[in-house]
Amino acid sequence: MGLRETLARTRQLLSRLITAKTLNLEELEAALISADVGARATAQLLERLSRAGENPQAALEQEIIRLLSGTERGNRPAPETPAVIMIVGVNGSGKTTTVGKLAHYYAARGRRVIIAAADTYRDAAAEQVRIWAERAGVAIVHSQKGQDPGAVVFDTITRARQQQFDTVLVDTAGRLHTRQDLMAELEKIKRVCSKVKPGAPEEIWLVLDATVGQNGLRQAEIFHQRLGLTGIIITKLDGTARGGIIIPVVIELKLPVLFVGTGEGLNDLEQFNPQEYARALIR
Repeated sequence: MGLRETLARTRQLLSRLITAKTLNLEELEAALISADVGARATAQLLERLSRAGENPQAALEQEIIRLLSGTERGNRPAPETPAVIMIVGVNGSGKTTTVGKLAHYYAARGRRVIIAAADTYRDAAAEQVRIWAERAGVAIVHSQKGQDPGAVVFDTITRARQQQFDTVLVDTAGRLHTRQDLMAELEKIKRVCSKVKPGAPEEIWLVLDATVGQNGLRQAEIFHQRLGLTGIIITKLDGTARGGIIIPVVIELKLPVLFVGTGEGLNDLEQFNPQEYARALIR
């Protein structure tokens, strides 16, 4: 499923109002809020539309692109190998699935990928990530339930350095952002990464479920405060009419959205492109 199909529900919500003969800003405001664009971004979009002239659709598209500009960046891991990418998120955000898709994404581009199965809490976690690693055709360092996740990460990065892997993907346990002890454990994993390889992890990406809407912003704020996030991956856009959530994520957090999940398949992960997103949201 592509981004355009993924955003169909949100686009239907907005396009009817934008293309109407008479633009009703109050109705459009309600629709934008409903799509989780957020109050701040909605106000900016409406202000731009109020002086749009004869083509509000094009004006809205260009304003969305402007709001999202300046966050684009390369999605390739850092050139110093092995690049260590730590993936974090709350329970049920689609984190492990995203790790599998990222493994496939990078492997398909010629990188040697290894996964650190550092989610040692859930019974099914090790098996789930093993299946994804197998599907993606990448290596994995397995873990046992209750094992110290830091030890798994240590072993994985050590092996990656010895065996010339390009990319380490660290799959961490999902956790509530309000649990101080669990957030402290993520900080420990981050420290372990840097002990094995100075400067690691080069990337810390938060997987954010689009269906949770504005609550996701608070999650992201706390993860960012504790860990220093370098990017966001938005998942489950295909299951919601809240496709506007990407806009406040970028505006409020000043963090780039790197990828969007567009379905359950191995290939259903796309690099985020502001122009394509704005077009798929509006037209």
